[in-house]
Amino acid sequence: MTMPTATPQTFEFQAEIKQLLDIVIHSLYTEKEIFVRELVSNASDSLEKMRHLSVTEKSVFDDKLELEINITTDDKAKTFTIQDFGIGMTQAELVENLGTIAHSGSKAFVKALGEGDQKAAGLIGQFGVGFYSAFMVAKSVKVYTHSWRESEPGLVWTSNGAGSFTIEDSPGERRGCKIVVELKDECSEFSQDWRIREIIEKYSAFVSFPINLNGKRVNTVQALWLRSKSEIKEEDYDEFYKFQSHDSEKPLLRLHFSADAPLSINALLFVPRHNTERLGLSRLEPSVALYCRKVLIDSRPKDLLPEWLRFLKGVVDSEDLPLNISRETMQDRSLVEKLNRVITKRFIKFLDEESVNHPVEYLDFYREFGVFLKEGAALDFTHKDALTKLLRFDSSLTEKGKSTSLADYVSRMGADQKEIYYLVGPNRESIEAGPYLEGFKARNLEVLFCYETVDEYVMNNVREFDGKKLTAADHADVKLSDQPKVEGGLGEAETQALVAALKETLGERVSDVRASTRLVDSPALALNSDKFGSPHMRRIMKAMNKDGAKEPVRVDLEINPAHAVMKHLSSLLVSSPEKARLVAEQVLDNALISAGLLDDASAMVKRLYKILETA
Repeated sequence: MTMPTATPQTFEFQAEIKQLLDIVIHSLYTEKEIFVRELVSNASDSLEKMRHLSVTEKSVFDDKLELEINITTDDKAKTFTIQDFGIGMTQAELVENLGTIAHSGSKAFVKALGEGDQKAAGLIGQFGVGFYSAFMVAKSVKVYTHSWRESEPGLVWTSNGAGSFTIEDSPGERRGCKIVVELKDECSEFSQDWRIREIIEKYSAFVSFPINLNGKRVNTVQALWLRSKSEIKEEDYDEFYKFQSHDSEKPLLRLHFSADAPLSINALLFVPRHNTERLGLSRLEPSVALYCRKVLIDSRPKDLLPEWLRFLKGVVDSEDLPLNISRETMQDRSLVEKLNRVITKRFIKFLDEESVNHPVEYLDFYREFGVFLKEGAALDFTHKDALTKLLRFDSSLTEKGKSTSLADYVSRMGADQKEIYYLVGPNRESIEAGPYLEGFKARNLEVLFCYETVDEYVMNNVREFDGKKLTAADHADVKLSDQPKVEGGLGEAETQALVAALKETLGERVSDVRASTRLVDSPALALNSDKFGSPHMRRIMKAMNKDGAKEPVRVDLEINPAHAVMKHLSSLLVSSPEKARLVAEQVLDNALISAGLLDDASAMVKRLYKILETA
């Protein structure tokens, strides 16, 4: 039993505590508001210990008290007060916890910092460590306390953090601790109700015990991620999502899971209904908050998930995270990387299951957020294969509004087909109306339709799927099997003469002219044969000011010898060479327009008028 303290006793802080105080006050915490989080967490720990003691102990002082945390602010007196009805402290515990470093971890932390090592022991929730953060904002701190042991006296601990503290009797104290912080003038914001409410909602919204601020409950939303899914109603999930994400709508998808190996993880992840990047708003920032035992560590951790998952919202809680004393910096990056891998793999598995079990809902998700999966497939080498399976495209064999996966495409390929073909265009109608699809449709070869700017980049980076090369159907190197010749077309000699004449007439504007194996209904098409690979990629590179992208385009021109325009042009070579030149140049410009490669149409317009004059 500890003897009552009749008169105030003054104690010197242990040397390590003086050093710790200096570190905490001047350099450890980046934000002064952290002191609220630390004191709330300590109060919560004390209440948790009291909850266990109430089961194991027969006699507990003030046993009718509610297990709750009460905070009051006084903007006139410039004070912040926090009270818990936890286990409280005896005089010996006050001296041990608030005047000396009794925990080896604490001592190791101070020693490490003294040696310039920022990697310190994980000390989350140890009273006597986070407690000192109060001195960042305090002129003085008073701790009123009564131990859970009824025989112990009520006490008050007082210090201004300058090097010593006093302990004296304080009769009539309730069980637990009441900490009164007299704020510095420049820290008076922490005596404002709204400011403390803001901090609690930010860091301590999911503490297990009620937190009352000036008589009103603050933390009304539960930490759902730690509860069993069978206990949670749909409306509870929706309420949690709206609170955590500040969204007014329900989420589109939800993943709630826990894992024990290789790390202890409890996660609750949400997909919003809308992709705000798609709406032209700013780039999304990471929005999956990282917690350790329900205490916020980082609301926007940049390395917790890969960049392409920045659209996710929610919570990840891991007890395995070693933190420095401020709870602000994660020490072991390898553990964070493990978290990253486990969560990412689990979310990809979830999407794969959704695509099979709920294909309609998955397509709703993909229409909004598929661009992020494409980004991951192109840039995330670790998960490229798994993400590529999740990609969806319209195709020449699917109905409008329906999509296909690459796996389904491969399942429909003929035995002789070695490549997966795709075309990039603004929409289905423009691709189907263009000349590049004709040869593939004639041979019943499926072509994927890509409508987004990023698609060409994605295809070039993914490169292959299931051993089949991804190939742009409008690339000059594509070779298709010969089709039976159409009756009434130009003969071999006439075709060669026309090809030679076009080469001479078009000169530097073309790299090559040849009879096409892919045209059916159109007279000609232009194939981009330069280093950019496709017309679409050339436009992207031009927008990025890449070398060579602004040089005059040179294309391979393929002609359809069976088309009426080509037969007429062949006859003009003899009857009207000048008119033949005009038509040849117009054919090329028309092909360039279809390819999206004609930047300046002024010359073409003048030529059209000349052609009309002779018509």
